[in-house]
Amino acid sequence: MVDTIRNVLIPVENGYDTVDVQVVDNAIAAISPGCDATNSAIDGKNKLLLPGFVNAHTHSSEMWQRGIMSVFPLELWLAELYDFAPLDIEKVYLSALGTAVETLLSGGTTVVDHLVLIPGKELETIASAVRAYKEVGIRAFVAPLIQDESLSAGIPSGESEQIHEPYFRSTQATLEIISEAVKQFHRPDEGMYIATAPTGIQLCSDALFTGCIELSEKYDLCRHSHLLETKAQEKLAQEKYGCSAVEHLKRIGYLSDRTSLAHCVHLTEADITILAETKSTVVHNPLSNLRLGSGIAPILKYRQAGINVTFGCDGASSNDSQDLLEAIKIGSILHNVTDSDYQHWITPRQAVEMASLGGAKALNMTSELGSLSVGKKADLVMYDLTSLSLLPRTDPIGLLVLGRPTNVVNSVWVNGKQIVADGKVKTIDVDNLRQELFNHSQWQTTRKSQTVAQIEAHYRTVMNLS
Repeated sequence: MVDTIRNVLIPVENGYDTVDVQVVDNAIAAISPGCDATNSAIDGKNKLLLPGFVNAHTHSSEMWQRGIMSVFPLELWLAELYDFAPLDIEKVYLSALGTAVETLLSGGTTVVDHLVLIPGKELETIASAVRAYKEVGIRAFVAPLIQDESLSAGIPSGESEQIHEPYFRSTQATLEIISEAVKQFHRPDEGMYIATAPTGIQLCSDALFTGCIELSEKYDLCRHSHLLETKAQEKLAQEKYGCSAVEHLKRIGYLSDRTSLAHCVHLTEADITILAETKSTVVHNPLSNLRLGSGIAPILKYRQAGINVTFGCDGASSNDSQDLLEAIKIGSILHNVTDSDYQHWITPRQAVEMASLGGAKALNMTSELGSLSVGKKADLVMYDLTSLSLLPRTDPIGLLVLGRPTNVVNSVWVNGKQIVADGKVKTIDVDNLRQELFNHSQWQTTRKSQTVAQIEAHYRTVMNLS
């Protein structure tokens, strides 16, 4: 199959060029004015073509709790989430569909889903998300969220002695689930990937991390995890290891050029050096970091140190959105207040490169994704520059990143297949999805979490909030 996008605007070093972009099968075959005529010509006039962005960290099933979670820091927020997030397989499927659609319509062609698993139905949970992503046609890295320690273990002990209930599933049983998931669902040729993804040092043993390293090396999988999202996690690492979490992860071999780490809000200068040396990626989630009061990740420092940084929406109840353009905007301009030297600030073009090529680098796929280059896979997004929120005409990328663009995605291709045309997803019935999300939910207001009531006093004590 051959598609030619005619007379479309693309960014070049000193501005923009109007070109034709030819897609043959799943790859970009030509970028030049006046490509040969094809059976399928698409009008790109007054439109901007960019490589697809990567939503490099989210939790799709959190969609069911968005808009209602209490104003809490992460540790208490998680306790509430656990109390009120009983899932079923159908809800996992529907929220993965919703996450894919929202990502596509805000410029993303790839999603990294740190997927919450239903206890006792782990493989069915993964299968349900995989089914949804395949139906929509988005490129997906399903990263099952795993742990082997109980929720209370994620809070520092302080000067008190804490006894934690054993986790309900053994470390070995968890690793066997991931191994089986790889065998059943890891299909890179079909745009479907499994990643190893322990939730973080706060809820995972070294045995779980090292087991994930072994699986990653055996099957050539990406690695993912949360890292130092909160001050509490910084304290906890010192209690558990007597050093920073980054130093410990380096010691056990988890950090590498195939490792992406969500948040990284509280890093030391030594930590920054380690991440740069190991070529690990930081996934910046500015909206959830603000929503949960976790802090502002110093990503300008990270970039200056040579660390690859990309963007994630995070889950839809800590954000409470899957609008990737919003995350990119906030994740760029937020840092103008963290460094007075404006020469370090992130420009719109740099933000676009972080979201596309930076995302590809996080997934060890820069040879295949992340830029408009002949030979790379055709994961492309075309924006309508006549949309009201992208007018009047100035700098197209500036308007896209610094504005508040709404309904601006005209077309999306993933692996050469057009899955969005004229602003509408072609692969699934989005109106039916909206109705299903409505039918499977209800209006709610406030509620009380029993787990929060049990742990809040201890949390306030160890965080010096008493």
